[in-house]
Amino acid sequence: MPDNDLRIGDVIIPPGRTVQIEMPVVRLYTDTDIRMPIHVMRSRKPGPAVFVSAAVHGDELNGIEIVRRLIRQKSLRLMCGTLILVPIVNVYGVLNQSRYMPDRRDLNRSFPGSAKGSLAGIVADRFISQIVAHCQYGIDLHTGAIHRSNLPQIRANLKDAETRELAEAFGVPVLLNATLRDGSLRQAAVENDTRILLYEAGQALRFDEFSIRAGIRGITNVLAKLGMVRSSGRKTQKSRVTPFIANGSNWTRANSSGIVNNLKNLGDRVDKGDALAEIGSPFGDVFSRVKASKAGIIIGKQNIPLVQEGDAMFHIAYFEEEDDEIVDNIETLQDLLLPDDLDQDDEA
Repeated sequence: MPDNDLRIGDVIIPPGRTVQIEMPVVRLYTDTDIRMPIHVMRSRKPGPAVFVSAAVHGDELNGIEIVRRLIRQKSLRLMCGTLILVPIVNVYGVLNQSRYMPDRRDLNRSFPGSAKGSLAGIVADRFISQIVAHCQYGIDLHTGAIHRSNLPQIRANLKDAETRELAEAFGVPVLLNATLRDGSLRQAAVENDTRILLYEAGQALRFDEFSIRAGIRGITNVLAKLGMVRSSGRKTQKSRVTPFIANGSNWTRANSSGIVNNLKNLGDRVDKGDALAEIGSPFGDVFSRVKASKAGIIIGKQNIPLVQEGDAMFHIAYFEEEDDEIVDNIETLQDLLLPDDLDQDDEA
């Protein structure tokens, strides 16, 4: 752990300092530097080193706002250790409002990268060598893909006891025991002996207030679990969110092409055989109904009301626990994080 001077790029950060860095990555055609913004907070007291990263996919913007608010949060004071906040990893993607790098590669399939590799490989290598290599823990912030929303959830290697404890401390209702994907930041972090949580919530190219607040609360909970910040105090029964681990999940797909009328929403409990949506023609005829193949909770859904046969429409997670308990915890988190004025639909 970086108990002494920490070096990121050409910047040296001693204990007790807070600095903002713009780390050069590579250059544009115009001979202009593209720089990765990095905010580093260090306590004088030794402790764990944690990174929080956002916008590995350049169109996933919720995480940027989560990190921005953490940086501005005056109450976030480290008692020990180092916190490295990276609001934008894929600067190219954010500039172009695109998931991908300019070379059309997915940065989250390009780790650990190479200093002499492709553009995506160079960015991945810089992030691993300059950020992840210093940290024992990490939290990577994501959203659903374009036109898809995700219920706030943590994906991690829950077979590792410490990772599972941190996932539970994060405090969202749904935990998924997710396998490592080749080339992902999560896989590269694990190979660096860095325990990592992946937070999924909201949709691409949008800010979702509930997802943002749940992310800020979750990161603060993890830092408190690691002893890096003070706990917010004794949690009341009303504010306690019990996480449930999904046994599995899959996407229910469109069984015909057409215009969609959704019958179920994100966070809804469904039983086997429940109608999730109707698919019809421009004249209003209903071709087919999309039905749940198993009982579970909807943790992801397509938002665009047009589908081709075979399109993924509803991501349903399955649990051993009673689904009603999970829905109650989703509602508890919503009530806790959203004030009444944000919890209501705008009046026309």
